[in-house]
Amino acid sequence: MDLRKIDQEYVLHTYARNYVNFKYGKNARLYDEEGKEYIDLTSGIGVVSVGHGNERLSRAICDQAQKIIHISNLFLIEPQTLLAKRLVELSGYDMRLFFANSGAEANEGAIKIARKYGEVDGEVKRYKIITLQHSFHGRTITALKATGQEAMHTYFGPFPDGFVYAENIDHIESLIDDHTVAVMIELIQGEGGVEPQERQRVQRLAQTLRQKDVLLIVDEVQTGIYRTGELLASNLYEIEPDIITLAKGLGGGVPIGAIMTRLKSIFAPGDHGSTFGGNYLSTRAALEVVNMLEEYKESGRLDEVMIYFEERLKNVAKEYERLFEKEVGLGFMRGLRARSADIQNEVLSKAFEEGVLVLKAGRNTVRFLPPLTITKSEIDEGFERFTRALERI
Repeated sequence: MDLRKIDQEYVLHTYARNYVNFKYGKNARLYDEEGKEYIDLTSGIGVVSVGHGNERLSRAICDQAQKIIHISNLFLIEPQTLLAKRLVELSGYDMRLFFANSGAEANEGAIKIARKYGEVDGEVKRYKIITLQHSFHGRTITALKATGQEAMHTYFGPFPDGFVYAENIDHIESLIDDHTVAVMIELIQGEGGVEPQERQRVQRLAQTLRQKDVLLIVDEVQTGIYRTGELLASNLYEIEPDIITLAKGLGGGVPIGAIMTRLKSIFAPGDHGSTFGGNYLSTRAALEVVNMLEEYKESGRLDEVMIYFEERLKNVAKEYERLFEKEVGLGFMRGLRARSADIQNEVLSKAFEEGVLVLKAGRNTVRFLPPLTITKSEIDEGFERFTRALERI
């Protein structure tokens, strides 16, 4: 079969694909149909948190699939209940959870929580939500409008109103008015260029919002589930948001999203729902992922490999100053800021040819999101291939 031809004929052209057919993987290594090996420093864009072909996760999925894959949320779902308890305990926050299927769905739910809070709390209806320029919150209509990148808004209007975009963290307070109900931020902007927010500014913002009774929503779709070294980037920044959204690495590749909120009684039955969200299969997988990563964190190995990866990346940034302005990011959410879009594109192309997968992000950034379980030998091999690619530019 000519899979490329079939794909181009029958699948909508929403992705600029590399036409490689991966057949199997092992941790941070992928193998195509020709047997060529690739070091995956993308983990399916931050999703495959415990690596490809993880035997413990596979056993949990297979075991659950042989029993129950799905029933509706009209009934108790044991792994969903246990996953919610585990996430609350590990986060240290007094919250309840709702489970969805993706990050965009989680963000939609967070916006609904905020809007209901603004409707029932106080005499004036509050509905405005402030987000940041260069942010990214998903591709559904409302999440797209919450995204503070004007280029994302082409073609798809009219959009729901009530979103206001701040230039930066310091600009947010000046935009708050009587109709503002929430501020929604990423602590590290992923699509926006792997750009971390400054910790003290975030802490000051959180304090100000609490004083003004404006909700703080933290989009942790990409930063959550140990991607920055802690369960949540919110833990790392030492803040307590009102609402947190999760997805990507939570299921290790099985689709799942989640909303955590301190507003425990905000929703009544019928206010929100999901047919597939939080079903047996996805929450059993997520529970296994969370348990594995918590053990990995407690052993000290997660921090060890994160530091090792950071050192290797900083050395590349220093050695190839002709190509990169600086190294950016935190934990296993890293980037190299290329000196131009042309350089960024050439780096991605040459790296792929050398058998190492990296990503594009905003601000001409080459982004790295390796599996959290990547080994030092896989890191070494990945950077050897990456530097070979850079030597060709």
